[in-house]
Amino acid sequence: MSLSQLDWAVIGSYFLLSLTIGIIGAKKAGKDARSFFLASGNMPWWLLGISMVATTFSTDTPNLVTDLVRQKGVSGNWVWWSFLLTGMLTVFIYAKLWHRSGVLTDVEFYEIRYGGKPAAFLRGFRALYLGLIFNVLVMGSVSLAAIKFGEIILGWPGWLTLSIACSITLLYSTLGGLRAIIITDFFQFVLAMIGSVWACFYILNLDQIGGISSLIAHPFVQNKIALMPDFSDPDIWVPILFVPLAVQWWASYYPGSEPGGGGYIAQRMLSAKDEINAVGASFLFNIAHYAIRPWPWILIALSSLIIFPELSDIKNEFPEISESKIGHDIAYPAMLTLLPSGLLGLVAASLVAAFMSTMSTQVNLGASYLVNDFYHRFINPNASEKNLVLLGRVFTIISILLGAATGLTLTNAEQAFSLLLLLGSGTGLIYILRWFWWRISAYTEIVAMFSSLIIASYLNFFNHSLLSWEKIVIGAFVTTIVWVSATFFTPPETEETLRSFVEKVKPGGPGWGDYSDSEYHDGWSLPKSILLMTLGSILVYSLLLGFGNLIYSKFLIGTILITIGLFSGWGIYRLWK
Repeated sequence: MSLSQLDWAVIGSYFLLSLTIGIIGAKKAGKDARSFFLASGNMPWWLLGISMVATTFSTDTPNLVTDLVRQKGVSGNWVWWSFLLTGMLTVFIYAKLWHRSGVLTDVEFYEIRYGGKPAAFLRGFRALYLGLIFNVLVMGSVSLAAIKFGEIILGWPGWLTLSIACSITLLYSTLGGLRAIIITDFFQFVLAMIGSVWACFYILNLDQIGGISSLIAHPFVQNKIALMPDFSDPDIWVPILFVPLAVQWWASYYPGSEPGGGGYIAQRMLSAKDEINAVGASFLFNIAHYAIRPWPWILIALSSLIIFPELSDIKNEFPEISESKIGHDIAYPAMLTLLPSGLLGLVAASLVAAFMSTMSTQVNLGASYLVNDFYHRFINPNASEKNLVLLGRVFTIISILLGAATGLTLTNAEQAFSLLLLLGSGTGLIYILRWFWWRISAYTEIVAMFSSLIIASYLNFFNHSLLSWEKIVIGAFVTTIVWVSATFFTPPETEETLRSFVEKVKPGGPGWGDYSDSEYHDGWSLPKSILLMTLGSILVYSLLLGFGNLIYSKFLIGTILITIGLFSGWGIYRLWK
């Protein structure tokens, strides 16, 4: 497989655009740490929302969807569709609270919510853990997809693909900071959507596929198209639907779907010009991410079952691919080799863009933890803004090198996905409750963090008899029991610390009554916010499933679902007013 001159011209043009944006943004980014890591905190909702979507769409995302569809059917996507519940909580409850906190990173929040040496330790440890371990694992997952993409589409070895793509990413990320990343994300999103939709239409019309009707009627595909799992078999519906909706969404800390908001989602909300823009950004992200974007990937994944029914078919078609990288996730880039010249270049550029979008965000986020929450907080509190920006750029380089190296050791997309879910299993409920339950302390989070790591390590490395979903459930409930118990056996935060938090963030509610004067008391808006979260979830799920039924030519049920979604949207509008 080789790309034409036209294909390379399209890819080269995108690289040039990314570098240009980085160079233009370099002057503003270098002013101070807040400019470099938060784009000076004046970004609009629509640009931030698209940036969130672009970051969440990495090279590994369509690969993961393809992996799930080929092995578990379309309904297998509920393992990540369930995170919509977390997203809607963030939209209607936590977005405004994050913006009020005024922190540079979500890790800095620890010393606003908690006090004393435990809070300082928590901030420092989480900065190192998220910046050097968790963040690197995320980038490793993304790099793995880029390796497979490069081997199949470009014909390059993994190290060469990562070297070129990471170099370009480093240049505009280190030059322009978050502002350049967000602006570049906009173009990356547009390019990615055009590429995926166009590729989908082309593949569906191939002679081997014969259009959407022939696709869904094909014997290799028929048993994979269901939007819901088989409820007659608990071995199917429990791990695919019940566990994600009942446990996973609130218990696990997963990038882009952190309970209570966190990571790059929090970073984007903190960079918004005001609370309304923070809320609008997260709302736009959840609609686009869950309701609109998945279907081109799903249809290409279903088509791959006809072109490459077995892994051996992929191996035979691409014998140069290393045995360790062969998995169902590789079927997505394999399908892209069927595209014609020009379109292949566009899609290739869109996937490179997706890789660069996620990597640039993760390296900037990881650097913000290491600079703001470790170096500046504990090593050199008097560091100049110029020094902080310089160090941010150094840590950006270190982070991307570690992420790329990790990608070379992973095997498939679902492997990385499951490991990330397991690492944070059981801690998620803390991130939801700490804003409203005064009794949660720094000791609570410390116990939860270490117990989660110990339990996850045991389940992942020493217990091979349990399935992935069983490990997540066990890890979630054991960790939750441990930290809830620890909460009542450890001292609470001081009244001064709690009062300062309430005055700054204004979470509202009776739980803070003893620590809030009337002038700071924001009332009890949580019940209304939960209702809005429910309506928002109905809106997005109805659109997601409605579009799916329309694609399957089930026009009545599709129309009903979309109508339900529109009514939910109307309800949100009325309540939000």
